[in-house]
Amino acid sequence: MRRNLLEAVCRIAREAGEIVMPWFYAADLETRRKADRSQVTVADEAAEHAILDRLAALTPDIPVVAEESVAAGCVPDVGDDPFWLVDPLDGTREFIRKIPEFTVNIALIEQRRPVLGAVYLPASDELYAGQEGGGAFLEDGCGRRIIRTRRFPVSGITVAVSRTYGAGVDLNRFLARYDVAEQIDAGSSLKFCLVARGAADVYPRYGGSNEWDTAAGHAVLAAAGGSVCEINDGPELLYGKTGFSNPWFIAWGRP
Repeated sequence: MRRNLLEAVCRIAREAGEIVMPWFYAADLETRRKADRSQVTVADEAAEHAILDRLAALTPDIPVVAEESVAAGCVPDVGDDPFWLVDPLDGTREFIRKIPEFTVNIALIEQRRPVLGAVYLPASDELYAGQEGGGAFLEDGCGRRIIRTRRFPVSGITVAVSRTYGAGVDLNRFLARYDVAEQIDAGSSLKFCLVARGAADVYPRYGGSNEWDTAAGHAVLAAAGGSVCEINDGPELLYGKTGFSNPWFIAWGRP
């Protein structure tokens, strides 16, 4: 049953990606600021509308927490029940700047944990997806293949860092603890996927984020053998928190 659900979510993510791409190439993309001062575009809103319609038809009894709906004041009471987390266009900064690292994120939360998720990169037509107990995969121009995290290389680890939150004292202290061979700057939830596919070993996040930013990537990484925990050897990162805000966290491959 869950396998069929994942395939449906992958189709929904691809459809949303097709919706946003014309605006990515547009020369006159209109943007505005939300109450929290973050940027939003008509592409975010159009993609979210489509995703909400499809999820309502797919699982009418499961509420959806989606970024733009929350910004508009539509916040369902999820409690401890299953719910969807949706970011229709993660990496809006990259999208506006014509950097092709933005993603469509859809994740299913059960018992406060991401058990299924899809992350789609429309600009490169790369789809990462995974589910609890079912593994993770990457689907691109070469077809579909299983992905797994890797063991730390003896030559040093590769660290994925946020293009926005990729500098600072806290991050430098973290990096000083390890033999770092390479640092990759990336936008959106792509950083989780780099760890999930073994292209990076860890993604430390010393900066603010919301649950819809991380849930889908977290689900893919967990299905690929990784984990996400709060900073300083904290507990597993859970969902359904007050305000749907995340603490600082670290996404690990195989520590």
